Amino acid sequence: MAGVVQSVPLEDRELLAGNVRVPAHAVYRAFPSETVVLNLNTGRYHGLNATAGRMLELLDAAPCVREAVGQIAREYRRELLGVRSDVCGLCRDLLERGLLEFDGPPGA
Repeated sequence: MAGVVQSVPLEDRELLAGNVRVPAHAVYRAFPSETVVLNLNTGRYHGLNATAGRMLELLDAAPCVREAVGQIAREYRRELLGVRSDVCGLCRDLLERGLLEFDGPPGA
């Protein structure tokens, strides 16, 4: 499933086991109060609050979504279940906008 832009939401367990990354046609920059993401294919800017921006940074660097969830929960001192739901929701939103790509499980 390398580089597949998902239009239909994935099951949480599939998403958590997989890897997401910012595609070559999207760039982002973090500012103190927000992160701005530009889709170079559409020319559209997307604003993320500081928390969602940090989630994006960690998702882009992590080998799988589940590891990013754990790191976010530790950083924000939040329960894993709530963070998992928030991160999966953010991933779905960014996948639909073409700002993330889902590569499936690491090594797939």
